[in-house]
Amino acid sequence: MKSADQLLREYIAHLRVEKGLARNTTSAYERDLSRFVAYIEEHGISFDSLTTQDLQEYVAHLRGKGGGRPLAESSISRAVVALRNFYGFASSEAGFLNPIKEFNPPKIPKRLPKALSIADIESLVAHAYREGEVNSLRDVALIELLYATGGRVSEIISLTLNDISKLGDSDDLAIRLKGKGGKERVVPVGKYAQKSLDQYLVRVRPALAGERRVQSLFLNTRGTQLSRQSAWTIISEAASRAGIHEHVTPHSLRHSFATHLLDGGADIRVVQELLGHSSVTTTQIYTLVTIDRLRESYADAHPRAR
Repeated sequence: MKSADQLLREYIAHLRVEKGLARNTTSAYERDLSRFVAYIEEHGISFDSLTTQDLQEYVAHLRGKGGGRPLAESSISRAVVALRNFYGFASSEAGFLNPIKEFNPPKIPKRLPKALSIADIESLVAHAYREGEVNSLRDVALIELLYATGGRVSEIISLTLNDISKLGDSDDLAIRLKGKGGKERVVPVGKYAQKSLDQYLVRVRPALAGERRVQSLFLNTRGTQLSRQSAWTIISEAASRAGIHEHVTPHSLRHSFATHLLDGGADIRVVQELLGHSSVTTTQIYTLVTIDRLRESYADAHPRAR
């Protein structure tokens, strides 16, 4: 029989080539599964005859039993799903019965995403600009575009000039975002983001690009594509200057985009499409945020609510 390491290499190649999964996704699978293979080798556990007790002990290991650094419950759940999928592939390739076919990941409590207030969004944008630093117009455009489109940070920093277009026959802009699994969607860009983007494209980007014929939309001071880490830093520092004490990340802007749309009466199916969710179930978590807000407003305002 093939070794666990060999089956793992074949599985990752299968995900990349045949399934067409994004590099970040396959890298996450590879990390989770490599950790498992190292664990069973260290403990002398047979790969093709894993028991439920073995799995339960492995989950306990991921939770920090034995002194290791514990993983978050969401990471453990993802690791178990990855393992179950891997065993489905490996058992069919190597010809053995899948020993963990019915094993389910641990249930994790549903956490509501944290949305910024509209006032916080405005303050974040205002403090992204620094007087006398023309390059900060790029930071303003980045934040405005993240909030205007609900795009993931990886989608926004991967944008090229060719991904910007006019929306129909109007002067309004739209951008083409490339989401998970290579799925594309077109998202309109609001007036505030359009204005910030125009200022960046006219006043900043040509100087950053210099003589390079680079297509990336957002550039760093070296004239190459802005990195994910730099985008996080830009937002974190703007939040600090704005005095926003919550932990603000690029995903906070995505959460805020969805929550504010639903607060404003947008149809959940439209929000699903704009976010690039494959299932409306994923989008429904944002309705819990708005219901919580309604409950708070009712409790505060109704004379007989308390």
